Order: sequence, then C-alpha cells, then structure tokens
Amino acid sequence: MVTYSEFLSEATKFMRASEIRELLKLTETRKIISFAGGLPDPQTFPIKHLKKIAKEVIEKNGAKALQYSPTKGVTCYREELAKFLSRNRGLKVDIEEIVVTTGSQQALDIIARTLINPNDIVIVEAPTYLAALNAFRIQRPNFIGIPIDDNGMKVDVLEDILKKLRSEGKKVKFLYTVPIAQNPSGVTLSPDRKKRLLELAEEYDFLVVEDDVYGLLVFDASVDTTPLKVIDKTGRVIYVGSFSKILSPGMRLGHIVAPKELADVFERCKQALDLHTPTLTQYIAAEALRKGIIEENLPRIRELYRSKRDVMVEAIAENFPENVWYTKPIGGMFVWVKLNMNIDTKELLPKAVERGVAYVPGKAFYHDMSGIDTMRLNFSYPSPKEIREGIKILGNLIKEVAKSSQ
Repeated sequence: MVTYSEFLSEATKFMRASEIRELLKLTETRKIISFAGGLPDPQTFPIKHLKKIAKEVIEKNGAKALQYSPTKGVTCYREELAKFLSRNRGLKVDIEEIVVTTGSQQALDIIARTLINPNDIVIVEAPTYLAALNAFRIQRPNFIGIPIDDNGMKVDVLEDILKKLRSEGKKVKFLYTVPIAQNPSGVTLSPDRKKRLLELAEEYDFLVVEDDVYGLLVFDASVDTTPLKVIDKTGRVIYVGSFSKILSPGMRLGHIVAPKELADVFERCKQALDLHTPTLTQYIAAEALRKGIIEENLPRIRELYRSKRDVMVEAIAENFPENVWYTKPIGGMFVWVKLNMNIDTKELLPKAVERGVAYVPGKAFYHDMSGIDTMRLNFSYPSPKEIREGIKILGNLIKEVAKSSQ
C-alpha cells in the first residue's frame, strides 16, 4: 500500500479546502436554502445574446477562436477590455498592461506566486475574501489583519501598525483590499481613506493589490466607486477584475492590470500554469463588450440585487435577536453578520443545515480564524421568498441556541 503523504510537497500543508466550495457540494445534493456561495442569479445571464454571439464567433472566427492564443490574452479581447475599463472604471491602460486570467482567482494565485516569499508580510482586511487568503497562504506569508468599519479598512489602525513595523526594521510586501462592496462585508472604502492608503503605500514603500470584482455592482449612485488604480499616480496599485459577477462565472474571465514590468512577470507565471485562458470565451466576450451587452444588462442586475438585499436586511431586522449587528451593504452580494454572542457559527452550521439553511461561517474570512460569532449571508442567488424563509429559520435557531446557553 502506497503512503502518498510521504510524496507530497511542503506546500500542500498550506492548501485549505474552501469552506464555500465544500458547502456548494452539500447544497447540490439536497434541498437547502443556500446563503453560502457567491453565485450570481441565473436571471442575470444574457443567454440569448451569448447564444447568438457564440454562433457568430464560430462562423466568422472559428479557426482563430478554437486555436491556441497569446498568454496575455487575445489581442481583440484586450482591446475591448481596455475600452470597457476606460468607459466604466475610468482606467486608462495599454493592452500590454493587461493579463487575461482564468477568473480572478487565478489572478490572485499568480500574484501570490510572483510576489510572496516565505515570511513576507502581507496585510489584509479583517475580515477579507477567504479565497484570496487561501491563494496567498500557500506561499507562507506572515499575515497582518486590519479591522474594518462602515467606511472600509481602518486606515488609522494601518498607519499605527506600519509605524510599529518600521521601528522593528520590518517591511510590508503588499496590502490586499476589496475596497468597493467588500467581500464578505459589503462595506466600501471612503474617498479620504483611499487617498490616505495610497499615501501610506508611498511612504512605507509597499504595493496595493486592488480586487475590484464588485465595483460595478453598487446600488447607491451617490457612493464614490472610483478605483484606487485611477487615483494611483506612482504605479503601486495592481488591479484585479472579473466578469464572473456581471457576465457569467462559467466563462472564467478575469484580468490583472499592472505596470508592464509586472505584467510581463505575471505573463510568464501564467504561461507555466495553463498557457492561456480559453480562446473561445475571449472571442465571445470581446464581441459582447463590443456590442455593449454588459452595460445594457448592469442596471437590471443592480436593481435585482438591490431588491434582494432589501428583503434580506428587513428579514434580519424582523427575525434575528436585537443585539445582533449586521451590515447594510451598498452593493455586492453579501450581508455580514456578527451575533455578539458566545456562539461558534461553524458549530451552529450543521444544525442550520438540518433545518434546510446554509451559510458560510465567518472565521474562514479571517487570516487568524478569529471572528467565531460571525457569518456571511449571500442574497444574490436565492429568491426573495427563500430569503425570507431562510432568515426566519436561521433567526429562530440562533434564538434557541442563545437561550439554551444561558
């Protein structure tokens, strides 16, 4: 009998299964109201448009679309992507600064592989996107978490930590942030904090990895959604984006925008991983961008998600105990909940699943696995009826467990 553990690399010790992926397996096999995954509502997929475009692409560009393509991405797609980012995010980029990735998750993996050495200091929000933590963790950095509030990362706390690190002769490699409609909390970094963050990056000489996956899913038009990349004047921001939430996750299209010197390094890394992102999906997406399909669809997506957010926030107010704190997100797909009780939400999860509801325990979103009384709830995928029913079930369960522990 072969003992396979003897053959595994050291890096595998730092590979954690995604709590979300594991929960999705569970919800596939039984009837459960799932607040777990960050799944877009299938109603938002422009299926008719994509069906027509796919046919056109095969007919007109079949030989090219089914062939190998450049690692950085198909030229016509990067050209359309650059125009889209200029129109919708204010980014002025050369196509040689764009690396097309297989979803934003690969973008994070590439950044981790190319920037992090063991024991490098990487700063993250607390909480932050758990799949980013998983991608970074394999390279064995030392994480430092910065707390958030309704205005995003507490930049004053960041500054205090940076001063302390400097006094100890230590240097930060990069800071990772989801500044707009943050995953998992839904909060957005205020304009003054954005400005101060970039000033600190310059003063203390570190890079900023900006994850802008939710930048176009903001419901409140009065909220400033300017990317950090736009106000970055010194080339310190590495910008990560994706079309998974606003076009289709199944197409697996993400991108990195970075100074060419870095983009070339990212390209070499990607070449070793998968040669290139699927050519066919890039041709289809290029045509979708050219025809304005995403921009046409965005208002409908925002309105759908805004209405679902309202249903979830109202249901929480009606059904959860009064001392529970939760965010009222201005965009994105999630509500973040802190029970403020001696309840471990990971231990609570099996009881919730028994009653037909799933969520993601909050500790997975912390670099140090703290936040045991927190949870992330997704409102984009379930129907309004399921949201009301699921939140009622969850609220009753929390009240029962709280009462029994008194």
